[in-house]
Amino acid sequence: MLLLGSVVLPFGAASADEGMWTFDAFPAAKMKRDYGWAPDQAWLDRVRAASVRLTGGCSASFVSGSGLILTNHHCVASCLEDLSSSGSDLLATGFIAQARTEERKCPGQQAEVVTAITDVTPRVKAAIGASAGEALVKARTAAIADLEKQGCLDTATTRCQVVTLYGGGQYKLYTYRKYSDVRIVWAPEAAAETFGGDPDNYNFPRYALDASFLRAYENGQPVATPQHLTWTAREPKKGEAIFVVGNPGSTQRLLTQSQFAYQREVNLPITLATQSELRGRLITAMRQSPDHAREGETTLYGVENNLKRTIGRTKALGDPQFNAMLARNEADLRSRSVGNAAIGDPWTDIDKAVTAQRQIDAEYRFTEPQGDLFDYALTLVRAADERSKPNGERLPAYSDSALPLLEKTLLDERPVYPWLDSLMMEWSLSKAREYLGVDHPQTRLLLGKESPEGLARRLVSGSSLADAKVRKALWDGGAAAIAASKDPMILYARALDANERRVQKLYDERVDGPITAARAKLADARFAAYGASVYPDATFSLRITYGKVGGWIENGREVDYRTTFRGAFDRATGAKPFALAPAYLARRQRIDEGGALDFVYAADTIGGNSGSPVIDRDGAVIGANFDRNIHGLRNDFAYDIDKARSIAVSTAAVEQALKVIYPAPTLLAELHAK
Repeated sequence: MLLLGSVVLPFGAASADEGMWTFDAFPAAKMKRDYGWAPDQAWLDRVRAASVRLTGGCSASFVSGSGLILTNHHCVASCLEDLSSSGSDLLATGFIAQARTEERKCPGQQAEVVTAITDVTPRVKAAIGASAGEALVKARTAAIADLEKQGCLDTATTRCQVVTLYGGGQYKLYTYRKYSDVRIVWAPEAAAETFGGDPDNYNFPRYALDASFLRAYENGQPVATPQHLTWTAREPKKGEAIFVVGNPGSTQRLLTQSQFAYQREVNLPITLATQSELRGRLITAMRQSPDHAREGETTLYGVENNLKRTIGRTKALGDPQFNAMLARNEADLRSRSVGNAAIGDPWTDIDKAVTAQRQIDAEYRFTEPQGDLFDYALTLVRAADERSKPNGERLPAYSDSALPLLEKTLLDERPVYPWLDSLMMEWSLSKAREYLGVDHPQTRLLLGKESPEGLARRLVSGSSLADAKVRKALWDGGAAAIAASKDPMILYARALDANERRVQKLYDERVDGPITAARAKLADARFAAYGASVYPDATFSLRITYGKVGGWIENGREVDYRTTFRGAFDRATGAKPFALAPAYLARRQRIDEGGALDFVYAADTIGGNSGSPVIDRDGAVIGANFDRNIHGLRNDFAYDIDKARSIAVSTAAVEQALKVIYPAPTLLAELHAK
């Protein structure tokens, strides 16, 4: 049970070690007061320069001077799957490059390192001015596109991204050094990472070797990364201070009561139902053949992970005590804001916008089907149109700053599995018909007179967009090539595009614009009420959080903070998901079974922190964050320092794996700079 009295101060005012802090606002004074020590600017700069963001929603870190990147195995699983075939399953067997010539490029992957953070709030807010609704969204989009273009003139090596903080209260321009050639170096067998499977997910104790190595290249050579974390294979110590640096994906701690109600009553129930059905469809289809089982593995992993998170969020907002705490938080902010005429009544403004959001929820949620081929088609259709417009008038995903990564993601070669693409389309179209209704104009547009199954089969089987050369020809050919294309998926995307734009315009006018304006005022109210103790919600941008290694009390007993390889052997049943990796069994006599495997710590993390380095005060990496315990699922809405714990694989475990389980002597020598 969440201990309401000492867990969270109102709306992001940090209590204890709570907070996902931006690097330009780290609470050094508070940490020094609580710990007797805090990192100086040189420490923060070095750690920032070693921290990596990966496309696909993960974090990582440089751990050698030659571009070597430590992250989680589940963050590279899609790369391994893309590089596999029916005769070579790299997910199952693992991958070890004994020489750099054997390192293989990961399709669609890009590594990014923050080099500068600039406050551009005045410029964005000046551009918005007194505009409202859709006009506000357009003004904001144009200002952001201009700032990003001006900030990164060299798009070959840099990327600029304006990050919205506090829902519109602040805007920061993040400048990244990017590396578009990222290669897989080392990964254990999937069974070593997925041990425990869905039953163990978001739980502890854990016995997952969830670690892998990538390398960043440029011009065909490994990049020089002198600013990297020091590798240490020591075990974590109970009570020691640690830092987690990465890119937490999304939290919703600064929502109002009406927004929490929308999540509880509309969004989460629909998401829970649709994700549950997708999981069932996937499991059934994957049982049809070994190839289906291999090809659907990473998709199923993602669906099950998201489903469990949705269940946790649903339980949190279904807890009367938890909701009472959220209500008290809002009441406190309201009471502190009495007399602050500058903010007006943003709560009522948000209430009105959420009412509109409820009315158009299904229409906005189900504008298009899911599937790789449709995603390719819609990207090509929209790019042909958007690239002809001035930068500031484009959809955000097609701005000059966004186009290089979009092009890479579109054109990198990777396999498309027809059965899986058809399944995703069938499922999403059937859900659209279910929630919109058979007679809704959008349902008729999506399906015409076809069934979800028949339409999906026709489009997937008739499309040639799985061929990267075909996609490149359409990308290079622009509007003329798209207009001339007879590919059924292109024709379908063209038919849906106008309606998608219509619904987005409606959403911008009634929901996004009003909520952005109101949340900017709420940000001002929070700063006035709580000062610098207010940290922003997560936005998949670089953050740093800190805490201590240690377990928690569960049912009157202390949960140990670490697990060992012996625990994995003891837990094994021989059947999935508790079947040990073959290399464990083959090399058991050489494994130090008492050595640390995973460990937990009180640090404020969320999805997106997967792969984040766990760093000690000396700037050495002692683990790679990969999960939270079940209590941590409430972190979306509030941080429970008493019971929420983050989970990492220890560098001690990775070191042992590199020595005796999946030997990689060259990699070990590099980590130890020998």
